[in-house]
Amino acid sequence: MSDLPPKDFTLRDLEKRVHERAQASAEASYTRKLLDKGVPHCAKKFGEEAAETIIAAVSEDRERVISEAADLLYHLMVLLAARGVALAEVEAALGARTGQSGIAEKASRQQD
Repeated sequence: MSDLPPKDFTLRDLEKRVHERAQASAEASYTRKLLDKGVPHCAKKFGEEAAETIIAAVSEDRERVISEAADLLYHLMVLLAARGVALAEVEAALGARTGQSGIAEKASRQQD
């Protein structure tokens, strides 16, 4: 059996993989190592990946954007796990926003 993800690998699959890898030792799992360093470290790594994704989007080729976006999504899932937030909760928040336009939704969140 191959350890490669299926071609239809989803964010739910990634979330499951992050939770599985979180159960391993830090010597065997980069995910566990990140989680052991705490939320601030996970957030910092996510921010670094966001910056790398932005740079790739502006000045690098399509394959680099895909690679950096994959890193970004992985680090987002680790950060969510570190905070005890499930992907389903994020999906529910997105779903709740679909009843109005993005402009109206953003305006409803703005501080006075």
